[in-house]
Amino acid sequence: MTPLPSPYDDPIAYDLALERFAEDLPFWLEEARQTRGPVLEVTCGTGRVLLHLLASGVDVDGVDLHPRMVERLEAKAVARGLKPRVFLGDMRDFTTPRRYARVFIPFNGFAHCETTADQLACLQCCREHLEPGGALVIDMSYPEPDYWLDTREARVLEIETPHPETGDPVRMWDTRHKDRVAQMQHSLIEIEELDAAGQVARTHRSETRQRWVYRFELELLFRNAGFRRWRILGGCWTGARLAKDTDSLLSIAWKDG
Repeated sequence: MTPLPSPYDDPIAYDLALERFAEDLPFWLEEARQTRGPVLEVTCGTGRVLLHLLASGVDVDGVDLHPRMVERLEAKAVARGLKPRVFLGDMRDFTTPRRYARVFIPFNGFAHCETTADQLACLQCCREHLEPGGALVIDMSYPEPDYWLDTREARVLEIETPHPETGDPVRMWDTRHKDRVAQMQHSLIEIEELDAAGQVARTHRSETRQRWVYRFELELLFRNAGFRRWRILGGCWTGARLAKDTDSLLSIAWKDG
């Protein structure tokens, strides 16, 4: 069976489903403003976070692996009169010409590191790009036990949002296969564009994989990547302590010295 393309090969469809997601934007903006220094967003994609920060006056650069996502970001920036600095690069091994007060990996970007070697390489590369005293901030979902216990491979409606031009519904479905031993999720993603009558007019299909991590695993990764100080938080971008297995996982690791 021929593999489907990555969702990052179709940035227009990606934006149809996800560009309007804004719940995390106040957190990233406040975190960036408090740093009083430049910011780097790793896995910046089509610029949902980066362009919001840039338009708000933040000194921010971006790194992403996928050329078509970066092309889409740059086209959106031109339309908004913005001039982003974005570099093509792998989150595990990239180079930019300066160092940063904060490095951000939002929106489950770190979950695309599928092995321990990938995770450590990413963390070490991010640490190298921090100024002394700077911090890496990672935002990830935190799959609770019920998530792993549900082994059905049913389509799950992740998002329904209006089309930016027509106002007709756009739906993103995720059919998940879960490997509990590997902490890995394989997703068949279907983004449907509906017409005014509610019928599916177009479907964009893709697939991707994500590796989930948990608190103490992440602490060991930080330690082995050279960090010596970190905080593991929960809530939904509120800075609350991690208290429930239904929380998201927000981690901040500092480069001391």
